[in-house]
Amino acid sequence: MSNTEAFPVELTCPGGEPGTGGVEVLAARDVPLGGPRAMTVRRTLPQRKRSLIGAWCFADHYGPDDVAAGASMDVPPHPHTGLQTVTWLFAGEVEHRDSLGTHAIVRPGELNLMTGGRGICHSEVATEGATILQGVQLWVALPDAHRHTARAFHHHAPGPIDLGGATARVFLGSLAGETSPVPTFTPLLGAEIVLDPRARVTLDVEPTHEHGVLVDTGTVLLAGTELARAELGHLAPGPQSLELANPTGERARVLLLGGAPFDEDVVMWWNFVARSHDEIVAFREAWEHESDQFGGVEGYTGVLQRLPAPALPNARITPRRRG
Repeated sequence: MSNTEAFPVELTCPGGEPGTGGVEVLAARDVPLGGPRAMTVRRTLPQRKRSLIGAWCFADHYGPDDVAAGASMDVPPHPHTGLQTVTWLFAGEVEHRDSLGTHAIVRPGELNLMTGGRGICHSEVATEGATILQGVQLWVALPDAHRHTARAFHHHAPGPIDLGGATARVFLGSLAGETSPVPTFTPLLGAEIVLDPRARVTLDVEPTHEHGVLVDTGTVLLAGTELARAELGHLAPGPQSLELANPTGERARVLLLGGAPFDEDVVMWWNFVARSHDEIVAFREAWEHESDQFGGVEGYTGVLQRLPAPALPNARITPRRRG
């Protein structure tokens, strides 16, 4: 999904942010994406007190939205650089087209990962048969050594893993003896976990990684700290296991994200991940001048054939580091 805010803020995301000790609870903010039928999403990354979890640098959570009656997803071709996009649905279907020539239908429980690298463009449209749309759009910052890599697209439908009181689907990295075949450029973990009522599970995790738990439905306890729907709990590196509990009489569903701390500073604006303000300016100009850097999308039938870039911010923002 594009970041289609009318006036996106340029964000400097410092790498290597320190942990707070215990569970840090990150509340979501509502972000209207613009357009006559556009959705409002709940954004938990990035924010002022935490920019990244591993290389995960962006998290939009949306739905359940009645796309038949109101807000829907119809995002014209738009660009990306320096990142991988991860689309994971809980309900509905989205049609994906990109400048690699990929035409794919995104379905619940199936990973669609697109590598932007030096430049790619794609469109996303809720299918005509979709009535309810619910899911997450995640971005992964590419490390400097690989951020100009070639465009790529990967699809993976992970099978369920019985955790005894919970079920997991591992779409990136490794968990509970299951490893995703989808390649990443830094060590990452991504998994959907559904907890039965009153269930409690303990998962072995990589102690050198930091982890985040995003609640889609229900209420969960992460290491004893309560997380409500749409909240993201962060755990710093150190623990060798992670405990999730569902204290309610209804099922709860979460996304478990993790990765090695990302020690590079990045600058994010609109749909670009860069290393400086000047790079952002250059990427925007290339898109506005229809550069071959991004290619073109075939088969999109919406009103706008290309999503125009917003105006640049007045202030110049340079990378900084804290922690």
